[in-house]
Amino acid sequence: MPKLWTETVEGHRRAVREATLDAVAALVARHGLRAVTMSQIAETAGIGRATLYKYFADVDAVLTAWHERQVGAHLDRLTAARDDAVDAPGRLAAVLHGYAEIAQEPHGQHGAELAVSLHASAHVARAHAQLRRLVHDVLADAAASGDVRVDVAVEELVDYCLHALSAARTLNSPAAVRRLVAVTLTGLRPPP
Repeated sequence: MPKLWTETVEGHRRAVREATLDAVAALVARHGLRAVTMSQIAETAGIGRATLYKYFADVDAVLTAWHERQVGAHLDRLTAARDDAVDAPGRLAAVLHGYAEIAQEPHGQHGAELAVSLHASAHVARAHAQLRRLVHDVLADAAASGDVRVDVAVEELVDYCLHALSAARTLNSPAAVRRLVAVTLTGLRPPP
C-alpha cells in the first residue's frame, strides 16, 4: 500500500474512533450509562452501525476505550506539569496540584456508576501504577534535594499524597484545592 493511502486510512480510523468516543461521552452524560445503545452511538457519531461494530463489539467496549482516553489524558497532563517545572520542589508541587485539580473535576452525574463499571479494568490498574511511579519519582527527587522528609519511606509518602489529595473530590473551589495541596506539601517537609 502506498504511504499516502496508509496515512489516509489511519487518519480515517482515528477520526472514527474519536467521534465514537466523543459520542458515547455525550450520550452517557445525557441519558445515563445503561441507557446508551450502539445505535445511538453510531447516530451521534455520524457513522453507520456496521462501521461502529468494526471498531467496537459492544457499548462496554466503547466505554472502556473512552475511559482509557480520559485516563491517558490525565496522565499526560500530570507529566506535562512535571516537565514544565524548573526544580524538584516545583515538580512535586506541580504534580500534586495537577492531581488534586483532576480529582476535583466533575465527572458527571453518572460518575459513580461509571467508576464501578470501568475502574476494575486492566487499563485502570496500569494507569494507577503509572501515577504512583510519577508521584514516587517527584517525591524521591525532592527528598534527594532536601525538600521532602526522608524519615518516612517514599512509598508511604506516595500513599499519603494520593489519599490526602483524593479529598479534592469534595471541594467546590480552586482556592480550597490550593489549600489542600499546601497542607499536603507541609506534611512532606523535613522535620525541624
